[in-house]
Amino acid sequence: MTKRDYYEVLGLAKNAGEDEIKKSYRRLAMKYHPDRNTGEQAVEAEKMFKEAKEAYEMLSDPRKRAAYDQFGHAGVDPSAGGGPGFGGAGGGNFSDIFGDVFGDIFGGAAGARRGGPNRGADLRYNLELTLEEAVAGTTVKIRVPTLVGCTTCGGSGAKKGTTPKGCPTCGGVGQVRMQQGFFSVQQTCPRCHGRGKIIETPCASCHGQGRVQEHKTLSVKVPAGVDTGDRIRLAGEGEAGELGGPTGDLYVQVAVKAHHIFTREDAHLYCEVPITITTAALGGEMEVPTLHGKVMLKIPPGTQTGKLFRLRGKGVKPVRGGPEGDLLCRVAVETPVNLTQEQKELLHRFEQTLEPGSSRHNPQSQGWVDKAKGFFEKMGF
Repeated sequence: MTKRDYYEVLGLAKNAGEDEIKKSYRRLAMKYHPDRNTGEQAVEAEKMFKEAKEAYEMLSDPRKRAAYDQFGHAGVDPSAGGGPGFGGAGGGNFSDIFGDVFGDIFGGAAGARRGGPNRGADLRYNLELTLEEAVAGTTVKIRVPTLVGCTTCGGSGAKKGTTPKGCPTCGGVGQVRMQQGFFSVQQTCPRCHGRGKIIETPCASCHGQGRVQEHKTLSVKVPAGVDTGDRIRLAGEGEAGELGGPTGDLYVQVAVKAHHIFTREDAHLYCEVPITITTAALGGEMEVPTLHGKVMLKIPPGTQTGKLFRLRGKGVKPVRGGPEGDLLCRVAVETPVNLTQEQKELLHRFEQTLEPGSSRHNPQSQGWVDKAKGFFEKMGF
């Protein structure tokens, strides 16, 4: 399941200050605290409480927040203490931060995760593609740092030949209940740290974690027509779960680089085509590029700047299906520069052949002049 954006979880803008983050978390945790929700609401409330806690833990730590702002969920990894990289945000226990905000209300930390295997975190990889690659589709190799199950201990964290034992303090549930005045507070077991099991002889390879850091090289097939914001899910390629739990997924986030000729909007492509004043006035043909090859664009006489010419089927075929888009060429009439004296004289002679004040040759210009005169008369200028 894809994690929600931490700012969205806390209902904050990305430039929120520390006080706003703490205040928002206090409000949500009060609302979803386990002691305030019972019966059918308890399961959903615990989920929301845990989500808010995780978001606060990341955003209240400047180093983790900076990594999250730059890399998203891929930049933070609570199990490793956070920091840039591809580790997703995982489960963590509630007592790490709950006591910091609510110690004055509940007298200490409360809430804990259930014992047993936890699913590995989902990861995100940002993949940049050229427009040509995105439109045609491609296959790319990516190298992803991640946590994988320790092969020495089989993910148990215990030395080969031994097994983790049930925690005698919490009875294997990962939580202990403490009486705090009028409140009965549930908190993470201090001995097994919420796992429900203890490892008497840790594995030398993973130091009792059951997971080790490795780099995986994966082949990602990018379908034709993807665009910025599209994601490709690679099931089971995320982090290995704790205590042998299921592996998370890897989400490849697509970003298409800016192109030097084309601009994309959904299935359509746009480009600007400069033409000379003579071509604009007399008409002609010119060669224009498309992602499918060269085509000839016919320019009719009297073409004005801003005129759009549509080349049907020369755009993008959407990745989710549907007809192929079009290429729309916007004409820009280019005024000549660095004229010689002879060229200037020719233009003056040409201008003298035009009928002054007539809309025959310059319909847009004459129409604008008439509108301006009417405006001046109305305003009394």
